[in-house]
Amino acid sequence: MQRIWRATLVAVVALALAACTNAGASSGDGPVEKIRIGTLLDVTSWDPAQADIGFDGPYLSAVYDPLVALDEKSRPVPALATSWTYSPDRLTLTMRLRSGVTFTDGQSFDAAAAVANLNHLKAGVRSGQTYANVAAVRRVNADTIALRLKKKDDALLYNMGLGRSWMASPAAIKAKSLVARPVGSGPYTYDQGDSTPGSQYTFTRKPRHWDHRTYPFESVRVLPIADPTASFNAMLSGQLDVAYANAADTPHAKRNGWNIASKVATWVGIQFTDRTGKQLKPLGDVRVRRAINHAFDGAAILKSVGQGAGVATNQVFPAGDPAYDASLNDRYAFDLEKAKQLMADAGYADGFRVTMPMSSIFQPWQPAVQQILGQIGIKVTWKNLSPADYQKNAATYPMFVAVVALDSNAAASVDGRIASQQWFNPNPSTEAFPELHGLLGEIGATTGKEQLALIRRLNAEVTDQAWQDVWYQADNTYFSKKGITVTPITGMMFPTLRFLQRG
Repeated sequence: MQRIWRATLVAVVALALAACTNAGASSGDGPVEKIRIGTLLDVTSWDPAQADIGFDGPYLSAVYDPLVALDEKSRPVPALATSWTYSPDRLTLTMRLRSGVTFTDGQSFDAAAAVANLNHLKAGVRSGQTYANVAAVRRVNADTIALRLKKKDDALLYNMGLGRSWMASPAAIKAKSLVARPVGSGPYTYDQGDSTPGSQYTFTRKPRHWDHRTYPFESVRVLPIADPTASFNAMLSGQLDVAYANAADTPHAKRNGWNIASKVATWVGIQFTDRTGKQLKPLGDVRVRRAINHAFDGAAILKSVGQGAGVATNQVFPAGDPAYDASLNDRYAFDLEKAKQLMADAGYADGFRVTMPMSSIFQPWQPAVQQILGQIGIKVTWKNLSPADYQKNAATYPMFVAVVALDSNAAASVDGRIASQQWFNPNPSTEAFPELHGLLGEIGATTGKEQLALIRRLNAEVTDQAWQDVWYQADNTYFSKKGITVTPITGMMFPTLRFLQRG
């Protein structure tokens, strides 16, 4: 997913802090009426089919309503879809729609509009993956639609709520004008006259939005600021009320009395793309993959490079998630001698050579990777790539340093991190691992508590097979001024506006 890549862009994007004033902002301990948000990246597109989930949340949630939203526990909840039901075979999803909603161009939201939007999202380069299992969408009546699925998809509603069901005006979709300007039914209107693309975006609250209680601020200003120091200084000077933060600044934030919110967002480590050894024979031996896992001290890397902001773990299911199993974290305790013995047992006592990609984004981890792999005989030759080329080309190498976004939904984690083809996992090759492949089949045939129990077994199997070498899960951190709270959502690099509240 694109949000995975954009999460790693912090080190190379440099945007100037926009000059803005405190005019009209709340002061003292009074209620906050106008909120100024410092997010990391500029909006990628106003077209929901081309937009990025990761940092586009504050922008798109201002101007669009979703069919499905998420609550603070990442559970799908009604929005423009007021209710939904699955057929007994879980292959038809029927949704009842909210009435009386109008887009800013005057068009009404109804079943025909929802169908047009879902077909647009299904065809989208970025959004299409969410609807990969949707065979067709049809209008049932004026306020009802039905999605026919090719196969059961337990992550569909979650992914829709994560940022893949924003509804836009069908006329704007047809005119292909959404890239330049949003046309939605959301809680705010985009004030182009008070906005400077690339610098700041201003949104004004609608007086009669159907969900106005969820959006308490009269106006919202979003400023893309890639430099954490600039963002922190903007908070200090009163130019921002909320900021995507550098965890290293947490002590300063505490001294200033700011609210601090954080939650795991990504896993950091080495992604194996060649687990069958077709490209690099040693990686086809699980003992080699296990050796690499034992060789890295994730807790030490988290402390030295990750500033201690996260959880030392070897799992791709987020810490705290129902599928997460803390007992698995001992499976690859740091043990260099054991790693060397595993290499010898696999027939690689003298190691082997591997070429890995590198770019400026991942240089903070490069010395550790070079040294640690060298200690077990793996000699790395680095191929330097530009940041823009890394995502396109990293997965063509048998292994690479990765920062991959987590999902706060167990079924989505199974599909997106293990089972399906992704840019970072182009060859899942699950059929080459019978136990793992069998569990995936069982998971696909079940739901509820039975499915969760199977996913926990899958987590154990993936860990045992050393599916990747996870060093730690890194937090995303947000600072907010007194009177404003931020609820982090794993899966959203910056939460949508519903998760920014007075308090």
